Amino acid sequence: MPLPAPPRGWPSSPPSGPRALAAAPAARPIRLALQGGGSHGAFTWGVLEGLLQRDDLAIESISGTSAGALNAAVLATGWAQGGRAGALGALQRFWQDIGAAGAARLPLLPALPSGALFDPASMPGYEWASRFLRTLSPYDYNPFNLNPLREVLVRHVDPDALRDGPIRVFATATAVRSGEPRVFSGEALGIEALLASACLPFLFQAIEIDGEAYWDGGYSGNPSLHPLLDAGGDCDIVVVRINPAHRDGVPRRSVEIMDRISEITFNASLLGELRMIGHLNRLQRRIAGEGDPPQCRVHVVADDVDLATLPAATRLHVDPAFVARLHALGQAAVAAFLQAQGDAIGRRGEACADVAPVPEQMALPPRA
Repeated sequence: MPLPAPPRGWPSSPPSGPRALAAAPAARPIRLALQGGGSHGAFTWGVLEGLLQRDDLAIESISGTSAGALNAAVLATGWAQGGRAGALGALQRFWQDIGAAGAARLPLLPALPSGALFDPASMPGYEWASRFLRTLSPYDYNPFNLNPLREVLVRHVDPDALRDGPIRVFATATAVRSGEPRVFSGEALGIEALLASACLPFLFQAIEIDGEAYWDGGYSGNPSLHPLLDAGGDCDIVVVRINPAHRDGVPRRSVEIMDRISEITFNASLLGELRMIGHLNRLQRRIAGEGDPPQCRVHVVADDVDLATLPAATRLHVDPAFVARLHALGQAAVAAFLQAQGDAIGRRGEACADVAPVPEQMALPPRA
């Protein structure tokens, strides 16, 4: 069945033609790390669109979690089928479909008023309803384990492209019993693994794969950076972060406290891996002495200004106008990143910085 026409304000078709998409013989390789965050993953779509339009950058591999894993799978599918233009078109069709699927609401989620700036927490009784819903289980209110996301993924993801395509994809999920991250790739990566990576435990029943139950990967690796590293290799990793690292003030309302706990939890694994990479880089420099050793350069695309104004509840809001707004924020963020840091990609020893101000520990320390 054909998709409905995009609503007014929806992003126009991605650029095409030889000037926008011509292959560059000396393209600098990059590896992407995409955070999860529900519908806020549309921000990542905007960032990816900006990166794909740069023919001097070549995407080698992508590690994603939750919405980041879905973006990675759709991009890799589109690239395998039609190169840069195929990837751009695939992402747009996927998010258009997500917006259309928003009419079929997830279990117990109310329809929200249209518009990018609407705050669900401002609805009368929202805080009480939020606490009440957390007392329920998807095994109770969704006994048939309906998951509308499965049908969307089947329409937009080709598992063969993930296993054999030119862009390698890694998707992280959290093993329920052990609490450890599981990174799916190669033959193990398919629709069920993607659903596991995006399985919010209060919305969906755990995804069973080979006898193991999985929840959203954001609890253990959001995203996982280690699959992108090569022992002693030189590389550039572009992290797209959509969970705010810093917020002013101390939350006092119950719902605000829960939202901040969620953000801290979903950033914790990323902080740990960034510190690990920083230590490895410093060790490599000590060993090399006066030489110029291989380095893992990490660049972060983020927006801790506009995204920080959006309550966590909006991660479940897939209204097309809201998705289009997030896409535009991603486009603006990647444009600022490329202007400020684009030339640093591929330069050994270049200091890496964030687009938006974040705590010092979110960026790797500059080279001494």
